[in-house]
Amino acid sequence: MAEMMKGNVAVAEAAVRAGVRMYAGYPITPTTEIMEYLSWRLPEVGGTFIQAESELAGINMVIGAASCGVRALTASSGPGISLKQEGVSTLADEELSAVVINMCRYGNGLGTLFTSQCDYNRETRGGGNGDYRCIVMCPSSIQEAVDMIAEAYDVAEKYRVVVVMLGEGALGQMMEPVELPDFQEPKRNPWGFDGKYTYKKIGIFERDSMKEAVELNAKFKKIKENEQRWESEGIEDAEYVFVAYGLCGRSTLGAVRELRAEGHKVGLIRPITAWPFPEKAFRQMNPEVKGIITVEANATGQLVDDAALYTKKALKNNVPAYALPYVYGIPAISKIKEDFLKIKAGEVEEVY
Repeated sequence: MAEMMKGNVAVAEAAVRAGVRMYAGYPITPTTEIMEYLSWRLPEVGGTFIQAESELAGINMVIGAASCGVRALTASSGPGISLKQEGVSTLADEELSAVVINMCRYGNGLGTLFTSQCDYNRETRGGGNGDYRCIVMCPSSIQEAVDMIAEAYDVAEKYRVVVVMLGEGALGQMMEPVELPDFQEPKRNPWGFDGKYTYKKIGIFERDSMKEAVELNAKFKKIKENEQRWESEGIEDAEYVFVAYGLCGRSTLGAVRELRAEGHKVGLIRPITAWPFPEKAFRQMNPEVKGIITVEANATGQLVDDAALYTKKALKNNVPAYALPYVYGIPAISKIKEDFLKIKAGEVEEVY
């Protein structure tokens, strides 16, 4: 039965039910409720909660838990996620699985407390040092975020990678009806430390980086082939296709439905995975599409780069790509419609 829950609380409870038994992190708005909830909830189920002295310490504790094969979680926002990047790089280098939640807030640097999508480039490009990618999942509702948690761990463990849940601050703070999943039995991954050193680690001077690069590319190729997720509507005959994720994708879907009802041939691709980017969806578009339009809650337009790239890759021709960056907040359906009509009238310059 559905119950009204705050996004951060619902995600935290979903993590417990997915078998997470270790959380380490540091408070930051707008994700602190995840910590507050797990501070008492994890001990109830025999888990471990640690408020670390810093974000760096928190992610290093996650490395320790992941090394032992435990489902571990951390969450933060803005600069807190940046401080964790060294640890995320280490998790990637050691092929350890973990989930990191980013409830994104706006800023052209240190940041504000406004809900935003300005961390897209960092999350989809790896974020830290090294030659790696994280799988990035982008929910558009609290229910989707709740359903996504267990799947995130399953995928992280399947490929031994880090999965980032990229939400917006508003997703963590708002309330919606939610149906929680059943409990999973906690488990330890067989490749974790077992106290007997059964699975030995290879020292830095004993590694064959050329061989590892071949294996890394093979793994990423498999992820790209198997783990693309998206929602689409009306793209087969659309003259203009919107591309938007998360809460922006949700309001854009409303705009698309209203515009179609008014006679405009528009469609939507909503990436559910920002990496791997859902290039398969772009192959389903009308080959005569006149333009791609991203709707983004940032100032500079970040999603538009990938949207233009994969349109070019799918259709093999130059389709104008436009960005509607709304800086922060969730753009209203009426505003998206208004700006679409400006694009259609030639009043907005394309990015590509």
